[in-house]
Order: sequence, then C-alpha cells, then structure tokens
Amino acid sequence: MNAPGKFLDAGAEAPAPAMAAPLPHESARAHVAGSATYIDDIPEIKGTLHAAPILSTVAHGRLRGVDTRAAEAMPGVRGVLLARDLPADPLLATFAHDEPIFALDTVEHIGQVVGLVLADTTMQARRAARAVKLDIEELAPILTAREAVAAQSFVLPTVTVRRGEPERALAAAQHTLSGELEVGGQEHFYLEGQVAYAMPLEQNQLRVHSSTQHPAEAQHWIAHALGWPSSSVVVECRRMGGGFGGKETQSGHMAVWASLAAVKFGRAVKLHLDRDDDFLVTGKRHPFSYDYTVGFDDSGLVTGLKLTMAANCGFSADLSGPVCDRAVFHADNAYFLSDVEIVSHRCKTNVQSQTAFRGFGGPQGMIVTEAILSDIARHLGLDPLDVRKRNLYGTTQRNVTHYRMRVEDNILHPLIAQLEASSDYRARRGEIARWNAKSPVIKRGLALTPVKFGISFTATFFNQAGALVHVYTDGSVQVNHGGTEMGQGLNTKVAQIVADELGVPFSRVRVTAADTGKVPNASATAASSGTDLNGRAAQFAARRVRERLAQFVADKQGCRPEQVVFANGHARAPDAHMAWEQLVDDAFKSRIQLWSDGFYKTPKIHYDKATLTGRPFFYFAYGAACTEVAIDTLTGESRVLKVDILHDVGRSINPAIDLGQIEGGFVQGMGWLTTEQLVWTGKGALATHAPSTYKIPTAGDVPEHFRIALWPEANPEDNVGGSKAVGEPPFMLAISVWEALRDAAASARGGAVRMDAPATAESVLKSLA
Repeated sequence: MNAPGKFLDAGAEAPAPAMAAPLPHESARAHVAGSATYIDDIPEIKGTLHAAPILSTVAHGRLRGVDTRAAEAMPGVRGVLLARDLPADPLLATFAHDEPIFALDTVEHIGQVVGLVLADTTMQARRAARAVKLDIEELAPILTAREAVAAQSFVLPTVTVRRGEPERALAAAQHTLSGELEVGGQEHFYLEGQVAYAMPLEQNQLRVHSSTQHPAEAQHWIAHALGWPSSSVVVECRRMGGGFGGKETQSGHMAVWASLAAVKFGRAVKLHLDRDDDFLVTGKRHPFSYDYTVGFDDSGLVTGLKLTMAANCGFSADLSGPVCDRAVFHADNAYFLSDVEIVSHRCKTNVQSQTAFRGFGGPQGMIVTEAILSDIARHLGLDPLDVRKRNLYGTTQRNVTHYRMRVEDNILHPLIAQLEASSDYRARRGEIARWNAKSPVIKRGLALTPVKFGISFTATFFNQAGALVHVYTDGSVQVNHGGTEMGQGLNTKVAQIVADELGVPFSRVRVTAADTGKVPNASATAASSGTDLNGRAAQFAARRVRERLAQFVADKQGCRPEQVVFANGHARAPDAHMAWEQLVDDAFKSRIQLWSDGFYKTPKIHYDKATLTGRPFFYFAYGAACTEVAIDTLTGESRVLKVDILHDVGRSINPAIDLGQIEGGFVQGMGWLTTEQLVWTGKGALATHAPSTYKIPTAGDVPEHFRIALWPEANPEDNVGGSKAVGEPPFMLAISVWEALRDAAASARGGAVRMDAPATAESVLKSLA
C-alpha cells in the first residue's frame, strides 16, 4: 500500500455537484444494450422447476374437488402443490388476514389460484395446469360496487368523514345538482410480468429473487406461510420492469407460491405468469361508483356537498383500506369544502382483489370533484376554470382540509395563473368556441385542471427508511437502501445525493440491489416517497462517514471539522487539500470507520385512523395541465391535440428523470381515462385480458404539442435537496384530458353531459345521446 498522503495547498477548483443535474439513468446504457439483469435473465441453477397456476374458471362457488391425475401424467410434470400441502397458516399474512394462499373450500373469482403444477419447463407446467379438473358448485356472483352496496357486501367497514352541516348547507343553497358517475379500473401492464425465483439454501433457508416493490413484505409473507422466522428468508430485487403499484402486495403471492413449492420439492422454483394469467390473477386499479348532491351559489362557490364513493375492492381487502382512505383525503383535490360529508364503501365483489396503482385512490377522489365543478360551470353558464379558481384553497383563510390538515404551502393561485397565461387559455377558449360554431361533426374541447397531492404513506409507520453507505479503500462508494428500482430512477437520485454529500463524482457511487439481508423491515417503494425516504436515509449514512473523515482531517490540520469541505473529489481544509482517494486510504490506515448506516423517519405526520383526521401528509405536490382535444360526433373517436403542463417538483434532484416521470404519468393517466377499459362478462370473466382487447396508449396517442415546465421554487419543508415527490402527482394531471372531452361533448349537446370513464368511443357517443 502507498505511504500516507500529504495535504497540498488549497486550490480554487469549482465543485461539480451531481444533484440538480440531468444525469442519465444509472442503468440506461445497460437497458439499451440488453445487459440489465431482470429475474428471467438470472442463470437458472441445475434442477430448477417451473410452476404454473391452476386457475378457477368460476367467479363464485364451492370447491368440491381437484383432480390432478391427468396433469401429473403429462410429460415433464414433477408434481402439484395444493392447499392441503401448506405447512402453516393457509391464509396470507395480509393486513386483514382474509385471503387464502390457495383457494380452500370456496372460489371467489375467475382466475383465483387453486394450486400449482411443477414441471421441467414453463410450457410443460402451463399445459398441465390447464388439464387439472375442478369440481365447483356455482353460486351467484356479485360483480359491481352498486350490487355489493345493495347486498351489504363489504371487505372493510364503511367510513364517513364530515365537516360542518352539509344537510343544512344544501337546504340553503342557491342552486343544487345531483348526479352519479362510474369510473373504471386500470390494468398495470408492466413490461415485465409477475415473477419470482425461489432457491433453497442450507439449514432451512431461502433466497428469493422477486420482482417486487416491497421485498420486506414478501419476506414476511414467505416466512409466515412456511412457519419460519423471517431471518431464514432473504428477498432480493435488483430491478423491476415496471410496477406502478401492481407489485406492492401482489408480487408477494408469486414469491409465496414459488417458495412453498421450492421447500416441498427441495429444488429451485421459478414462477412467471404469462400475460393472460397475469390479467386474470392480479388486481387492478379500483373501479369507483359515485353519487353526489352539491349546493352552490351564483358565482359557482360550493356551499355544501354530500358524496358517496363505492369502491369495487374485489374478493379481499388487500390495500383497499388505505386506497379508499386516500380517495377520501383527495376528494377535495385543490378546493376548500366548507360543509361536506363523504361516505366511502369498500365493496366485496367476485373479481380480482384490486390493489395499489399509481395515485393510490387519489385519482378516484379527485375526478368526481372535477366533474362536479364542471357541471356547476355549465349549469351557470360560466367558464369551468373560473369556477375552479373560485373554489381554490386560500393561503390565510379557507385553508384547512375536510380531514383537519392545514394547507401551509399553497402555490395553487400563482401556478394556475402562470399556466393560464403560458397556455394562452383565454384566447384558445374563444378560438374553440368559434370552431365549434362552424363545425357540425368535429367538436373541440379545452380544460385546465389542477392537482394537489399529499405526500406520505397514509399508514404512518411506513414513513421510515434505512440505508448503508460503504466507502472502499480505493475511494469507490457502494450504497444499499430499502427502496426498489422499477425504472423510475430512484437509484440514480440516491447516487446523486450520496455523491454530493461525500463530495465525490457521481461515477464513484454504485447503488446495489434491494436486499432484506442488508436493510431490514423496509417500507414499500410506493406513495411517491422512494427518494424522500431512502434518499434521506442514504444522505444521513453518507453524512456520518463524511463527519468522521472531517474530524480526521481537522485533527491533522489543526482546524475545526466544520471548516473541512468535501467537493469535486477533494477534501479541503482552510490551508490545504487532499484527493478523496488518498484521504480514504489514509483514514483506513488510521482505523477510521468508512461505512455507516442511516435512518430517516418523516416528521410532523399523524392522524387518527378511526376518524380520518389529522396531518397524514408531510407536504403537498402541486401541478396543473391545460389540454385541448377533438371528438368525432359521428363515431365517438377522440384525439388529444395539445397539452401544456406546469408541475411542482420542488428543487429537482434530476430534471431529466422528473420530466420523464411527468410525461409518463400523464400518458398513463390519459390511458386510464380514454382507452383502457376493463370489461367483465355477466359470469365474472375478464374479457379484456390481453393486448388485443386491452388498449394502453401508444406513441401515436401523444400529441406533438406536449410542453412541460417545472415550477421554480424549492419545497418549503425540510425534504432531501429541497425536492418534492414526482412519481404519482402527474398522473392526475390527465384528468384535464377527460374534462376536455366532456367540454367538447357539452358543446355538441349544448348543455349538461354525463360521460363515464374511460371515455372510449362508445362512452363518448353515449354522452352525446
């Protein structure tokens, strides 16, 4: 090893911070080259078996028998795994403890997993699974939220939140409107399907590669299903090929099934659902049904509201409780509701158990209020934007939500005003009116809608994170944290944060796979909080290493530790500096600890789960979108013509990644509200279970005029780098697309319009009738 280095005279080299730079995604080159490793790319160890699920073909019925003889006689088949083979609790370790690992004596949706077939190849397993004969006595299914409410069929108790006296306010209102609305669900359609690869280890241990947003929960579920301690199971996830919430809990099923099979057969087991089975087995965004009565004055100010939201939760609770809670929290969106009652039904039906999806109930809460405000505007003959502005939260008054949280960081008024001007909203409104007056078939519409989205897990205990930072003697840095990478750029941002905290180039920092054996008990990468939590924890870990090194330098140089500056790959004391690599080597030889852990918990948050009141969110992210569309009144076809977005990400850690998240979130939201229609038959079969029948947006659906600007102010709360979360809030900007379609339809009809979502061609035509 080299002799201890010497400090050089201080130079005037300018720092090159990583944060705020539009650096490429840390795996971008590997993605393009095809060398980024996903679970199906991991070399399979000798003797690996492949699993395929045995699926119920009935939506609701008594399971009287399972005949696997024909399947077990097929080539390559090594055996089956059924409920009778389970070694411990037959129920998954979910919050509600209401979902069986495999169907027991009842099947509750078409596609419910009854068991697994294990074979030498994937196709052998899938063919054999379809040869299993199920004896099921059919029962009448409940398929919609409204049917469930009528039958009083719920997965969780109904929740009601009230403020003021809505009944009295409605009775005294100058105007009232009543209506109902249906908003459909959405398939996640991640590029990489659900997959898990379980490998038995010595002494009753497992290593499981899982495409999951929540490795710690998968670990807990596996251990619970096996009756093992959690310390005997390690779950690893290097990256996912998309998640969007669909791999927060539902990936745990694959991990449990593969692990149970691996233990029973004593061999590694891989389970990778094909796309059709993925559609049939896994849950989607919750469809919602709404009924409302709203009171308002001549200016469009809402004076009273009674709103009922019924969520189609599927056959088990999954995450429906917090999803529906967030829908209640976001029913106000950007608007002050003085006298309001919100009733939230969590409906049990015989379809897939619906789950998390980008926005997590927020979109379903916001969309109905946006519809109500537009209906008020049309009733009064006012511009919908003026009605929206009339109802916005204030900064010193009218600034407390219906769940008793004060809106302290409100930038809605200047943000909307800036977008209104930059998008030329008023002039375009006049231009569109003139177009529509002359065009009998093609009608255009315009809408500008805001977003106020709360950032934090509504389950307060999830708002914590841990990280490890290791500095090696050559100066390279390795980071491990509890978050998972699904293409959103979390690891890139974490590396930028750590690089700047240590004052080293971004290229010196490597972030490794999420691993329950390194950072335990980590929260899901969800709720848009991945960088807020894990980035801060990694920053704190790096800071502890830096502080030790600063003390080491100070002791050598006779200065105070706070006078030592780390930047641009050097440590600088008042009169000297040393290269980072030399400093690290010297510190190691002087027995200075060069690694540390970091822990972060979100401050200020609290709320009463029973009453849904308090401060569930650390801060709000804001944005607004102005969208112009055209509809063909003869066919119902529609096209998005122009989109202008102004979005609040605080002080961006990586503008390139943030812009990508805004673009992707908006387009995904546009798909939810236009083309992505889930259709169940009267028997409960999902008819849209493949790309041939379920249509996500394509590049051709993105308008040429698609402009995005970032709000320039930092987060006023003490968040990492002054940034704000960006994963989910842009999704709800796409409500402007649906509102613009309603605006075009209203122009064609000459008045009020009801348009359920998604606004498919059929839905648009129906709204014109």
